[in-house]
Amino acid sequence: MQSLFGKTVEELRDIAGQLGLPVYASRQIADWLYRKQVLTVSEMTNLSLKNRDLLSERFVVGRRPCIRLQRSVDGTVKYLFHIGAPDAAIPQAVETVAIPEAGDGGAPASRRLTVCVSSQVGCKLGCRFCMTGKQGFHGQLSTGDILNQLVSIEEHDRVSNIVFMGMGEPFDNTDAVLSAIRILTAEWGMGMSAHRITVSTVGVLPGLKRFLVESSAHLAISLHSPFAEERRSLVPAQAVWPLSEVLTAIRGCDFGHQRRVSFEYIVFHGLNDTPRHSKELARILNGLRCRINLLRFHEIPGISLPATEEASLLRFRDSLVAKGIVTTIRASRGQDIAAACGMLAGKGE
Repeated sequence: MQSLFGKTVEELRDIAGQLGLPVYASRQIADWLYRKQVLTVSEMTNLSLKNRDLLSERFVVGRRPCIRLQRSVDGTVKYLFHIGAPDAAIPQAVETVAIPEAGDGGAPASRRLTVCVSSQVGCKLGCRFCMTGKQGFHGQLSTGDILNQLVSIEEHDRVSNIVFMGMGEPFDNTDAVLSAIRILTAEWGMGMSAHRITVSTVGVLPGLKRFLVESSAHLAISLHSPFAEERRSLVPAQAVWPLSEVLTAIRGCDFGHQRRVSFEYIVFHGLNDTPRHSKELARILNGLRCRINLLRFHEIPGISLPATEEASLLRFRDSLVAKGIVTTIRASRGQDIAAACGMLAGKGE
């Protein structure tokens, strides 16, 4: 049985045509899938019983519940979802993280919620600081797999922001990621503003260039060093898609008004937080309307990289701000349940 969830309205129109359903049924089905978020075809009650029977002979909605969740002391929740055939001998899994907005003392401050979604099972790109990269690549997520992470969590009705910063490189799965963003933002889909969505990439240029043209969602570049050889030692993709070419592509896009570009920068003590680094960052980003988000390194087994010291982190931030770059330090959330940046592994443990 094929899944309906994750189909665009055009794909649903093709299905309606194959089954002899009226053209307008595609919009009705989309409404049930993405607005009303039903779990079965039988719930699509503005389709005739005959048409529901025709649809259910070949299709299911295709939503999946999470198989495990963990709660952090700071309110962050990590979910585990099976991916692929339900009867697979060794089912694959991905993790999704729901992060409530924090108030004073780290307690949830409001109903605002950011969900960090995965786009692949594992990852091919092998960034040195990332647990997902250590496990290698095991498969692509479909559009439905990506969207299912948003609608099958307990807090689905509170989602205010979405970040493609979970397992995998989004632009190594560009078709599914762009299709998911389209469904999220389309008036026949979930109707969400593109400016509440951010896609993070190491700079896979073919997908990045498509994204810049086909979407108006925010962009985050995984940077980590402004120097080519140093960055290559942390982010092997630098050898294929150099940062200089990534920046050229970004400068060719209008990031004014509401669309933003940011640079993610994990700070390693003495390795990428020196005055030399802040000076070079200011040089390569000169004239680009952007911000830098500094992140703490979360240690993972078998990786010997020096975690930053708090005083060094603050000095590095202040040096960048003094050079005119908007710079923030991102709070670590969910570290006690291995849900923080770079810690996702698809195990839920």
